[in-house]
Amino acid sequence: MTAKTPLGVTFGSLGALGPRAVTDIAKQAQSLGYKSLWTIEATGTDAMTLLGAVSHAAPGLDLGTGIIPIQLRTPALAAMSAASLQALSPDSDIWLGIGVSAPGILSQHGETATTKPIGMMREYVALLRECLSGQSVTFEGDYFQVKRFRLGLQLGDRKPKIVMAALNPQMLKLAGEIADGVLLNYLPASHVSQSIQQVRKGGNAKIFAYVHASVSTMERAANSARKDLFNYAMADGYARMFRKAGFDQEIDELRACYAAKDRDGALAAVSDRMIQAIDFIGSEAEVTDFVKTYIDAGIEHPVLMPMPWGDDKNLVAQQTMRAAIAAT
Repeated sequence: MTAKTPLGVTFGSLGALGPRAVTDIAKQAQSLGYKSLWTIEATGTDAMTLLGAVSHAAPGLDLGTGIIPIQLRTPALAAMSAASLQALSPDSDIWLGIGVSAPGILSQHGETATTKPIGMMREYVALLRECLSGQSVTFEGDYFQVKRFRLGLQLGDRKPKIVMAALNPQMLKLAGEIADGVLLNYLPASHVSQSIQQVRKGGNAKIFAYVHASVSTMERAANSARKDLFNYAMADGYARMFRKAGFDQEIDELRACYAAKDRDGALAAVSDRMIQAIDFIGSEAEVTDFVKTYIDAGIEHPVLMPMPWGDDKNLVAQQTMRAAIAAT
């Protein structure tokens, strides 16, 4: 099929299926007409290992990371990894998705969060581009230093592209200015246009977004969605974005309950309205329509995050993938 809008899928929500499942998901995605496959990196699987396997199992799929924390991989190492994937997949686009990671993840790696994320990201991307150039790089910055690094791979005209994860106005604008793409996450379709406006203040980066959906029922999946959204609402950056997207009441109640050590109350504060705006649950036809709302809102390359909420996680993932591709 020829899709008017390219659609990707991420393995990031499918860790429960085990690492070996990534090649099956990739083959299924390719057979359905998906354009790209993405995965995350936090405390589980290594993103580049999975994408390397996909490059052989489903050649032709574009490959993306969403995201790699910039505090955990040096720009030189990120360049080496992305260049290796590009060499393995010379006819595919490699989307190197990077972001400033959350304190909770960083602490598990023995790292701490920066107090100046904008400055750190600007410097990281500048050095990363130099490292990908193939030229000798000597760099002395506030956060990163390199002496005579030269990428040991010879790439053709196609080189890895840089995608920045961004939530809030300053980072969105920076992504538009310095990146090839911006990856939006955990935002309702109704908030997409505001985010794109911020990106366009900086430049013309391609607009990607994770679209969270599950072919399931509220009865089966709502509690899982509440737990998922609760975890993100406890992160300040996401909480600010949720507020701007119209969920002030939910965030206020959730955090008040959590401060009072009422976890059940905090979970209950995640309303059905919030679930259906961000972690959509419904039939295949309803999921198709939900994905369309992101395309209509201006997302140039949506990336499905299939939420495998049900007794048969693999079946839910497959049904959700079929539903999403129908939107394109």
